[in-house]
Parts: sequence; C-alpha cells; structure tokens
Amino acid sequence: MPKTLVESQEVISQLIDASRTLMRAGLLFRGAHANLSVRVSGDRMVMTSGGNVAQLTPDDFALVGLDGTIQEGTMVPTMKEIVEMHAGLYRERPDVGAVVHSHAPHVTAFALAHRPIPLVYEPLLRFGLTEAVPVVPWAPRGSEESVSGILDQAKDHPGLFAVTLANHGVLVFAADLTTTVQLLTTLDEAAELILKATALGGAKPLPDLAIEQVRSRIKAFSVSH
Repeated sequence: MPKTLVESQEVISQLIDASRTLMRAGLLFRGAHANLSVRVSGDRMVMTSGGNVAQLTPDDFALVGLDGTIQEGTMVPTMKEIVEMHAGLYRERPDVGAVVHSHAPHVTAFALAHRPIPLVYEPLLRFGLTEAVPVVPWAPRGSEESVSGILDQAKDHPGLFAVTLANHGVLVFAADLTTTVQLLTTLDEAAELILKATALGGAKPLPDLAIEQVRSRIKAFSVSH
C-alpha cells in the first residue's frame, strides 16, 4: 500500500475527482467547504490540507498518521484541529476506508434542527445502513468532546455509516471513496425528499422486514453465475 505522497498519486487523483463530483452535485454548498481523506495503509491516510476544496491540485494534500502526526506535506493550521475526526474513525472502524465531511444543504438542515434522519428512503439500505442517522451533540469542532461523540456512535453502531454534527454539517464514512461519495449524495437526496414529504403528511416508515429483504436481494444479484 502507498507509504508516501508520491506513491499516493492515484489516491490523490481520486480525491480531486471526488471533490469535483461533490461540487457538481451541490453537496459542498456555497463555501465549497469540506475535508476528505482516504486510508492508504494500516496507519496512514491522505487528507485534504485546506478547508476549501473547490479547486484542488495535487499539492493540496497531506500524508497523516492515524496518530494525528503530519508525515508529509503541509496543512492549514485550522485543518489540524479536525485531523482526529478522521484518524479516530479509521482507528475505531477497520471497515472504513474513506471519510468525507461537508455541509451538504439538506442533511445540514437536519443537523441544525437536531433531528436524526430517519431510515425511510430505500436506496440508503443499499449502503448497509440499518438505523436512522443520528445527531452528535454540538461541541467545538475537533474538540475531544466532539470527536468522542462521533466515535461513540461509530463504535457502538456497526450498521452506521454517517452522522450529522449538531449545528454544523455531516460526516460520512464507508469502505472506499466511491461508496462514501455515493452515500453522501444519497443521504442528502433522502433528506431533501423527507423535507418535501412533510407537505404530504410526512414520510412513512419502511416495512419491518425491509432491511433483511434488501440484503437478500443484494446478495442474490451480486453472485456471479
């Protein structure tokens, strides 16, 4: 696996493409604020080094140890305070290979209202979600209290791949970067549709067996014959 920034150029290209995808989908909102990372070995990640990801170049990344140390590249001082938000997730969840934080507008509306996003949109089941996306109580970003709130949710809920951050934004994590970006896109789509469904009496719950039924369908159609 890559051990240096030079060896991580393919990952960096994927991160640049991901930021452009998020921009086109309107998931970075007006300030284009986000931070993205990918695990590149058992104890390292490549992470964006600044808060605005609208026009990333290969020089806008740092190689960071999962202990929080910057091993290569430089990082904007204000970014250093949120390194642990990413590193901690990789340490707690071996199944996580990529993390994205943004202020996706519809998801963030739920964060501002301190409302969990209910699991009522079937496409979310396809990403392995088994419960509502919870709200992590507000604390200064990157603080021990904030990171602990995130990690407690991720550690105690293996069927959880996203949390909203009260009064702030959303954090999404999955096995790889492509899946993480797709999940964020689908989650914001779900939040938008739930808000629109309110005018029609509110979104209705999925059937009790929906999770198991969708799992069975995924398994059946992912087998090569």
